[in-house]
Amino acid sequence: MLSLSPATRIFVALEPVDLRRGFNGLYTWVQTMLQQEPTSGHWFVFLNKRRNRLKILTYDGSGLWLLNKRLERGTYAALAGEGQSVNLRPEELTLLLHGIESTSRRPWHRV
Repeated sequence: MLSLSPATRIFVALEPVDLRRGFNGLYTWVQTMLQQEPTSGHWFVFLNKRRNRLKILTYDGSGLWLLNKRLERGTYAALAGEGQSVNLRPEELTLLLHGIESTSRRPWHRV
């Protein structure tokens, strides 16, 4: 069973990734681009260029998991940051997986 503990870190790749990659391709991408260890138990999230598909690579202690999700309509929120990845909290990942933006848009006020 997969679960997110408070110690689990979630890394979302900022640049699009070819999601035809499987376990080995994403494992290597995590090591080379993110400079992280894929068997650390952290979650590594990848989006495609159109931002309508998502893959998560994680390790549960006995093997790697590769989770896939495709949105039937709409796109995942565009994430911004510096470097190769951005860290999310578990509740932000939940919002991302449901296609909900977690960052507020520009401030507005009623006239």
